[in-house]
Formats: sequence, structure tokens, C-alpha cells
Amino acid sequence: MVSSQGDSYYIICEDLFKIYKIADLEVVALRGLDLKVKLGELMAIVGVSGSGKTTLLNILGGLDIPTAGKVIVGKRDLLKMSSRDLVTYRQRNVGFVWQQVGGNLIPYLSAFQNVELPLILLGWPQRKRRRRAQEMLEAVGLAARLHYRPDRLSGGEQQRVAIAVALANNPPLLLADEPSGELDSQTAESIFDVFRSLNEAYGVTIVIVTHDIRITDKVDRVVTIRDGRTSLETIREPRFRQPDAGPRRTLDEFVVLDKAGRLQLPRDYIDKLNLKERVRVLLADDHIAVWPEESQKREDR
Repeated sequence: MVSSQGDSYYIICEDLFKIYKIADLEVVALRGLDLKVKLGELMAIVGVSGSGKTTLLNILGGLDIPTAGKVIVGKRDLLKMSSRDLVTYRQRNVGFVWQQVGGNLIPYLSAFQNVELPLILLGWPQRKRRRRAQEMLEAVGLAARLHYRPDRLSGGEQQRVAIAVALANNPPLLLADEPSGELDSQTAESIFDVFRSLNEAYGVTIVIVTHDIRITDKVDRVVTIRDGRTSLETIREPRFRQPDAGPRRTLDEFVVLDKAGRLQLPRDYIDKLNLKERVRVLLADDHIAVWPEESQKREDR
């Protein structure tokens, strides 16, 4: 079980840039992205295709290197690690769950053998690794499917095995890329519930990349990425309405303000007010007001 350290941050990304060069073209996937994730947090990253979600996940997992910026995971500076150190980091500190359900597993091994395999490769003693494989399959609700091969399991069950494999060696970080992408809505809901259960049971930090808006009700925080930057945060927090009433979890939305003082307004806000190149702003005692430029309003009439 991963120990908790209060509000300490396990992941810190500052001013991240990632530029891919394709022939004579440059594609900017991340543009000065900032992100902090607390130890033991269960959070999701959402955004349209091409927004930079998977690029960010690959960087956090040590599978890719940013062009510029800072990436700290568990007090490790990933940009200062050697190739060998990154291999060790991926083996011991990060669990991965990919979208392709069948691609997460070895088809000719049983569920139990799939979970046991990474522990064999890491040199765990037989008794210890078998006990751990049993524990993890029970934790994801597959105690009755230990010796089933993937072709005898449903898509949701295969993804549960994949999650058990990812957490077999008890890594402090779990990264999931579109884990519900190939599943029906009911099965996807159950997979998100598995992530919640494991987060609460083991204290593992979980970052999920997804298009699935249903994730909002299953995680503590949702960060929206737009144009390679974090633009919006949705946080679920307990609120007490009356002294004798229990807490009720509510959603609060925040626009992210970066170090340069830039923020991205939600697209529906921009469309609602028909905001274009320039806007007027006014500083009040406790808020900032934003509205269309006067010339802009006249053009729209």
C-alpha cells in the first residue's frame, strides 16, 4: 500500500512543450502545459483528439521525452534520468493500461499467469508472487476467473485483468489511456468503479486519459486539455449544507491561470457571448468581468 503524504504533489509538470518533427513540418503537441497531481489522487485528463492527452501520458510514463519544460514524478526529474534509469522507472514505478483491451494481455496465458508474469520478470519469490496475483484478481472482482484465458473473458473482464497486471508489483502510479474506449457504457461504468475501489484500497495515484464524459462522476478531479495546455479543472468536493447534514459531493469548475497570466475560457462561454479577438475586462473588488468589445457588439447587430 502506498503511504499518504497529505497534500504533497506526486506529479509536477511545468511549462511542458513537445514538438514532433515530421519531414519539414513541426507539430506542437504540448504548449507550455502545467499540471500538478497529489499523491494518492484519482484524476482524469480529457480533451478532443490531438489536444495532447496521450502525449502527456507517455511523458509521465517515461515513454517519451518533452522538448522543453520540467517533469517531476515522485521526486524524480525524468529529464535528468538516463535511458537505463527510465527503463527501471517504467518497470517498478508505473503501471500502464492501454485502450486496446486484448493488447494488454498475453493470449495464451491465463488471467492468473498474466498477473504473475511481471513479478516473475522482477524476480519475486514464487509464494509471494502467487499470493499477490490472487490478491489482485480478487481486488478487481475476478476471483472466479483465475484460470481463464483472455478468449474466454468478456472485454470488461479482460480490462480488469489488465488493471490487475498493471498493479501487480504495487507501483505508486497507474496510467490508463482510454481504458473504456472499446467497452459498452455499462461495462465502462464498472471499470471506472474498479479504478475508484483500487485507489481507495491501495492509495495508488491514478491518472486516466479519456473522451468519456461519464468519468466526471467517478474521479475527484477532471483536467481539460485544449491546444496543448490545461484549460479547465472540475473538482468534486464534499460540502456541508447544514450542521446536522452529511457531506454532499458537488462539482466546482475552475479555469486554469498559467504563470504568464493566461487563461482559456470554456468554449461554450466564448460562443455564448460571441467573444472574438479582443475583449473588455474590468477589475472589481472580488472578481474580473469580461465582455465583448463594443465594436464587436455593433458588428453582430
